[in-house]
Amino acid sequence: MEHKNLAVELLEKLLKDEVKSRFRTNVVMNKKFSELLQNALTRYQNRSIEAAQVIAELIEMANEFKKNIEKTNELNLNPAENAFYDALSNNKSAEELMGEEVLLQIAREIAEKLRKNITVDWSVRESVRARLRLLVKTLLKKYKYPPDQQDEAVELVLSQAEVISEEWAIH
Repeated sequence: MEHKNLAVELLEKLLKDEVKSRFRTNVVMNKKFSELLQNALTRYQNRSIEAAQVIAELIEMANEFKKNIEKTNELNLNPAENAFYDALSNNKSAEELMGEEVLLQIAREIAEKLRKNITVDWSVRESVRARLRLLVKTLLKKYKYPPDQQDEAVELVLSQAEVISEEWAIH
């Protein structure tokens, strides 16, 4: 390829835009793909990998996007349910001990309950925000999530709920 630097910059821009648009409401995937992209670009800028290598990594990342979309379609999840599923399954012990079906059920239930309880002023009024957090925590306790009692797992699901709720309140 004659203009490798140009190809790297173009792929970078395309992937950044794709991450931003596709995963704007999915906290886990947004973080994962943003970090992958940034790591590859940092190594390229530090000259620890060649342009051809970074292009190959960026193409592999685009293939992971595609696999993620296919998995979402296989599981028959809408974007909100998928975001919650990703947040729930981010805790490896939960994924191993609880299994995919239980996590899918929790994700669907959280998305449904949030959708029913969302109000326009959720982000302004702390009482509404606290009620939504309580709703999510109650649902997680019902399913005994996370099995290893990690507070970070619950916080991740709660932050995902806030991102989704904010999106729904706007639209």
